[in-house]
Amino acid sequence: MRTSEGAAGAVPALKALASPIRLQVLAWLKDPVAHFPAQVDGDLVEDGVCADFLRDKLDLAASTTSRHLSVLADAGFLVATRKKGWTFYRRDEARIAAFVEDLRGVL
Repeated sequence: MRTSEGAAGAVPALKALASPIRLQVLAWLKDPVAHFPAQVDGDLVEDGVCADFLRDKLDLAASTTSRHLSVLADAGFLVATRKKGWTFYRRDEARIAAFVEDLRGVL
């Protein structure tokens, strides 16, 4: 979203943030070491958290978890990385900061 797009440019990102579950995922991923156990195939900070760990913590079906993660990734708030057949998710801090700044400009 850019301020030149106006408030309408914020709608997809705001919809992504409209779910308490997705907000919880973003909160957990802000400090993944505090919220998830160590992983065998990826570093929690550098690679992100395995989708299976997120699914277990959310206690949701794999398809539901996948949908929540996809919405956040499509909005640019998460970066998905494939590694050894697994998908790892981490926050895109630059994108989140840009969104907050753009939103500040629109409001």
